[in-house]
Amino acid sequence: MSTETSPPKRTVLYELHVELGGKMVDFAGWEMPVQYAAGIMAEHQQCREQAALFDVSHMGQLTLQGDDVARKLEALVPADIVNLPVGKSRYTFFTNAQGGILDDLIVTNAGDYLYVVVNASMREQDVAHLRANLDGIELVEQSEQALIALQGPKAIDIVAAICPAVEKLTFMESVESEIAGVAARVSRLGYTGEDGFEISIPADQADAVARLLLAHEHCQPAGLGARDSLRLEAGLCLYGNDIDTQTTPIEASLLWAIQKRRREEGGFPGADVVQRQIAEGATRKLVGIRPSGRVPARHGAPVCDEHGAVIGEVTSGGFGPTFGSPVAMGYVDIAHAQKDTPVVLSIRNKQYPAQICALPFVAHSYKR
Repeated sequence: MSTETSPPKRTVLYELHVELGGKMVDFAGWEMPVQYAAGIMAEHQQCREQAALFDVSHMGQLTLQGDDVARKLEALVPADIVNLPVGKSRYTFFTNAQGGILDDLIVTNAGDYLYVVVNASMREQDVAHLRANLDGIELVEQSEQALIALQGPKAIDIVAAICPAVEKLTFMESVESEIAGVAARVSRLGYTGEDGFEISIPADQADAVARLLLAHEHCQPAGLGARDSLRLEAGLCLYGNDIDTQTTPIEASLLWAIQKRRREEGGFPGADVVQRQIAEGATRKLVGIRPSGRVPARHGAPVCDEHGAVIGEVTSGGFGPTFGSPVAMGYVDIAHAQKDTPVVLSIRNKQYPAQICALPFVAHSYKR
């Protein structure tokens, strides 16, 4: 039996990444830049202070169209899609019968269809899940579209100069417009905690638009390394680390993403489990964890109480360049989830003091 694996796929911006000195790695089956010559720390600070451009074309872009499409999608997610206004986007997740999270996604009401963005690592499974459950709905994978994200406080100045329509957008709003004559869907959202935009454009125009944005004095490219440290400081979940099929939205502190009507009515997979946890509380919770020293805790590190008993596990961890020290997220027993609770991290068989803290580590800067 052959053990050969397929080589990673490349986005349409691959040649640009190489030209810019990107260090390419295999991520979710895609050859992506983990960093450029400036390094992760510099790219992180570039995003916090000015603007950074990320290639996110590996993400799955889908359109769903057909009769009663919003209500049919609601049968798979706990968000209120039926009442989502045109031009608005909403964060949600597919759930299973146990209330676990199959994947998280962004849904936008585009008027006569829904525009959906799913994670690269779960793209095939999500498409299969939708096709199997959305009877009478036309699902189209937008493989001819690239997706780039411009994030940071200067992003609005850079994008508005070539796409004035974005000036009226607030966080989680989306518009179809043009950038330098190129048809684009521009959404004011992102995965860094900063103000910014995700821009869907025809793949054959992506290189030109990316170069146009990078030509601005306040814009530099950034890779997956900075994207991860930025989202960690912002307390944003990474699928496969902080949320998965064994974690519920309530355990993951994502109750805010389930609107009141859906909390009350249910009607999505695992609703009985989620509603019970809303009413009675979960037995564990995703929390922020601040190590006291300079040693970062990584995914899988046990979290213990002061007596050495294991009470949880780190799901994401590293150094927070803006925060100025190591930061982590993880699940702990609910009895130890209170802010300021002292805990001990077991890192490479050594014990390090830490403290439960509120998320995010760095305040969000979204345009409300």
